[in-house]
Amino acid sequence: MYVGGGQPRADSTDVVGRMTLGLQLQTEGTGITGFLGDLLASVGFPPQLASAAAAAVVFVAVFVAAYAVSQLVIVPVVERLLARRAVDEHVRKPMVLLVNGIALFFGLALAFSIAGLGNILVALSTVTAAATLAIGFAMQDVLKNFVAGVFIYTDEPFRTGDWVEWEGNSGYVEDISLRVSRVRTFDNEHLTVPNSQLTDGVIKNYDRNGTLRVKFTFRISFEDDIDEAIDIIVAAARAQEGVLDDPEPSVRLIEINDASFGLQSRIWISDPGQSDFLEIRGRFVQRVTDRFEAAGITIPYPRRTVDGSLEGVGEPQSAGPGDGGDG
Repeated sequence: MYVGGGQPRADSTDVVGRMTLGLQLQTEGTGITGFLGDLLASVGFPPQLASAAAAAVVFVAVFVAAYAVSQLVIVPVVERLLARRAVDEHVRKPMVLLVNGIALFFGLALAFSIAGLGNILVALSTVTAAATLAIGFAMQDVLKNFVAGVFIYTDEPFRTGDWVEWEGNSGYVEDISLRVSRVRTFDNEHLTVPNSQLTDGVIKNYDRNGTLRVKFTFRISFEDDIDEAIDIIVAAARAQEGVLDDPEPSVRLIEINDASFGLQSRIWISDPGQSDFLEIRGRFVQRVTDRFEAAGITIPYPRRTVDGSLEGVGEPQSAGPGDGGDG
């Protein structure tokens, strides 16, 4: 209501409504970020600064919440599942790190999305994809070993402490990582082996089944009694410390050559990676040899017969044309 030709006086409610509408149009926010931006703008923040501050606050809050859920819920659940399945420590640690990294990645993506920074997330994804492609070409061998390490963790062809053999090498596995495995040989050499070498070829694990059969062939002459020799070998195996009674030792006649019978002994030892395999076999062979000698059983030596003649040896050589003489 107004008097005369003056300007109309604005009602207070109209002023507040126009201010609120103006702030909403300036911030143009949606969801949590928009609500927080409107709130900051209503208390005096510049509209653009209010929108940016609101997005930053929401991003940090969502990321911190996702990190807390990862550390307090997801990672402990994964650790309990791995422990329940009796997964080795060297496998458990990288698996937990991998799960933790995946959870943080999704938390980061969720924070970008809720904060209304989807365009930035798309740009970062594009840059990350291009960088990943370039790095992939430059690090093919590293990625190959990494994938091989994942297969080792999942398939478990060997574990830490196992006695393994591959491509003419052998030793005890001391450590397994996602890129390389470390092996200590019987000569106390330290080998750092790329994981791809252990997955591309055949690898022999002596400890996987807990027991190992050891074979050794003894030779006796034709004049000796085979049954007596077999009894001596079996008795020596049963008396040897470290040789299992079940499966029991056995002996087989496997060959007859020009000078001897070949008797192959088969003994079993437990926990090959921890027991002294070479010492057990060496003491067993020595015990059998001593008992053979006491029983009068001989171990024949190889014989070689050479046939031929020595014609022409010592005869004078005839002079050929042009040899010797005065010109």
